[in-house]
Parts: sequence; C-alpha cells; structure tokens
Amino acid sequence: MKDLRSSTLSDLARSIRLGSVSTLAVADHYLARIENLDGQLKAFKFISTTVRESAIRAEEDVIAGRSLGPLHGIPIGIKDNYLTADMPTTAGTTAEGISFPMVDSTVAARLRKAGAILIGKTRTHEFAWGNVTPPTRNPWNLEYVPSGSSGGSGAAVAAGLCAGAIGSDTGGSIRMPASVCGIVGLKPTYGRVSRTGVVPHSWSLDHAGPLTRTVEDAAVMLNVMAGYEASDPACSGHPVPDYVGALQGSIKGLRIGICRNHFFDDNQPDVDFAVERAIDDLAAAGAIISEFKIPRLEYGLAAIFAIELASSTAYHDISLRNGRVENFTPDVRTLVEIGRLVTAPDYLKAEQLRTLLMQDFAQALSKMDVIIGPTMPITAWKSGQWRVPVGDRDTSVLSASWRYTFPYNLTGMPAISVPCGFDRQGLPIGLQIAGRPFDEATVLRVAHAYERSHEWKDCLAPF
Repeated sequence: MKDLRSSTLSDLARSIRLGSVSTLAVADHYLARIENLDGQLKAFKFISTTVRESAIRAEEDVIAGRSLGPLHGIPIGIKDNYLTADMPTTAGTTAEGISFPMVDSTVAARLRKAGAILIGKTRTHEFAWGNVTPPTRNPWNLEYVPSGSSGGSGAAVAAGLCAGAIGSDTGGSIRMPASVCGIVGLKPTYGRVSRTGVVPHSWSLDHAGPLTRTVEDAAVMLNVMAGYEASDPACSGHPVPDYVGALQGSIKGLRIGICRNHFFDDNQPDVDFAVERAIDDLAAAGAIISEFKIPRLEYGLAAIFAIELASSTAYHDISLRNGRVENFTPDVRTLVEIGRLVTAPDYLKAEQLRTLLMQDFAQALSKMDVIIGPTMPITAWKSGQWRVPVGDRDTSVLSASWRYTFPYNLTGMPAISVPCGFDRQGLPIGLQIAGRPFDEATVLRVAHAYERSHEWKDCLAPF
C-alpha cells in the first residue's frame, strides 16, 4: 500500500481488511502527527484517551476474522458540536453555565457501529457561527484561515491528522473549509443524515456531512451516516443507495448546468480560470454544458441571513434571558442579539423566497442533471483579514465566502466541493457540484469523474 501519509480512507480500509496494515499502526501514525503538528495547526479541541485501546480491539477483530464494518479501525475526527459519549462537547464556547450531555449523537453512533475510531473533537467557530475557526490555521499556509465553521475538520483532514472528519453546514460550513483546504466536502440533501445530537444552529438549514481526501472516501462515509432516524423529525426515509457503487461510469451525455448570473458575477481571476477549465474538461469528457439564470438569487443572501439569525436567536433565547450571551465571543454575541430584530414579516418573506428558489432550481434541474460552479469566489485569506481584493475592488470576506454555498442550504439540495486547482499563491480552489434532492449519487459520480482525471486529489498540504 501507499505510505500512511498519502493513503486515503479507502486505501486504509482496504489494507486493514487485507491485513497489510494493523489498526494500531494506523492509530499511532495519526496520533504522532497530531502530537507533532497540532500545536501549530490547532485543529483539535480534544483528543480521545482511548484511541490506542480501541485500535487494539479493532486489530483483535481482524485477527479473529470477525465481520468488519466499512470504517473498521479508521481514525475519524468529529466536529465539536456533535455530542460524544467519551469526549466533552463545547460547541466552541467557553461561556459559563452552558454544558452538553456526554452521549453519542446519531452520527457518532453510526460511525462507531461501522468500526470507526473517533480520534478527537475538531474545532468550530463558537456555536458553528462564522466563516473562520479561531485559532485553527490553514495547513497550506499557517498565516491563512481554514474558513469555517468546520475549519478544524477541514484543516485536520488536509494536514493528514485523521483519515476523514465530520462537519456541519448551515450556509457553507463544510464546503468552504473543503475549498480553501484543498479537500472534498459533501453537504447531503436536507434530511438525508440525522442531526440528533448535533448542537443546533439553524434548525431548517443545518446539514451533517463528511470532509475527506477523495470523493470515494466521502461516498463511503455517507453510506455509513445516511438513513432514517426517528428522533430527528426532519430526517427522511428516502432509500439510501450504494454511493460507492454509483461512482463508476461515464459522464458522457450527462447534462451540466452553469448558472451565470450569480456564481460567476464577481470572482477572483484565478478562481474563474480554474473553474472555466474544469467546465471545459467535463465537456471534453462528453458532458453536455448549458447555461441558465436564476434572477431571484440576488435576494437569497438576505433571506438566509434572516432565517439563520432568527432561528439561532430562538435556540439561544434562554441564554439571552439569563445573561449568558454576554460571555459569548463578540461576533457571535452580536449576531445572536441582532436576531431579535428580525420581525415575523421578515422571516415569512425569507421563507417565501426560499420556496420560490426551490421551485427555480427544480425547474432548472428538470432540464439538466447537475449544476457546477465555484465553491467560493475567493481563496483563503489571512488570519485577521476582513476584506480581500476581487477584481478592481475590495470585498468583505464575510459576504463573499458563503455567497455560492448558501443557495444549497436554502433549497436543501446536495452539493459537494472538490479541488480544481490552485491560485498564484499556491492556495487551493474548489469546484462545487450540486444536484437534485436525494440524488447524491449523481453528484458524487460527476465529482469522481472529474477527480480521477486530475491530480488535485494527490496534492498534499506541505504542512
């Protein structure tokens, strides 16, 4: 097999099953990298104290010939807003009087059932707000951010501190870190994965999903995570296909849509160049490219912000009334307090626009199979930098960073970010592929077809 640093989750799973590498050797490899590197990267909040013990038990199962799950012995990071029975959860907050039970979220339980070893809790921006993840750094350049709010998971995977990780995505918090860290980030359809045991941010926008090195790894993890779970009322009973099996096959004749009026309005030149080249490459592989517009997208950012603010403030209502919000970090405290200013008419208009956008995208996808474009209009920015150059002007990183990811939270559509190149500073660029609700299989197939014809998946962060 490859050396452990360059091995993907799927490589490791195959090698463990064949007995060509021990689960303890794999665990020790990642623990050593965390010990040596995470002091600078700061991707993890907690490291499990039972990793080696779990790896030894996993190796005993291999030796005994017992049935192995698809993630048997694989070290996985899990975002610090997912409840876990063996590690505390903080959701990124240090505010007094806030605590969470030590029980497994549905995702944590399903990962363990599949044989995964939860190696540690990855850092998140407080309560999964924000487009950065203090104090986590980007492994491609430590002066830059890994975006957020799943920046700890993105940085950990990109730096090779775990084989895969779990994030949550309310407006782009899986795909944004994936884009700027040069890895794969998948936001499944709303309701595809249970959020029971995930600290809520915005109930109707939150999604759970994986961050991985490759599309195949994402498919493996989604097969483990997906499926109905009664305690999450939004969780769907829609059948779960074999996502790994769906990866193969030609994309010749597949219809790919390009939404020019929103996703290509104002990008950094290097982003435009990389994404246009990816479109050309997919066309050369036989895909049929067509362009379309969704004019109402210009109002979408205001709509999701109103919904997110109102629902987050509703969750934190008790903390607002008892004064605990005063101890939140200043940016999160401000956002939670602003949510009180969203009126009922504001909220209802936002939900009405959401319905219209869902209809607009459904109409577009009646004529095409997937939609592609940039994951973000910008690449990673320096820590503490709040404006970045785009064209001949500076723009706010807060508004720019999630401009292309939020539409798929509003509509609940599945979307994935895969690496598609680097800017002139050597920072990764992401390509976003979205599809029909519950058609992750097609989204993954297109992503895999693009990935296997390019070298980006083999580019490792130099950290």
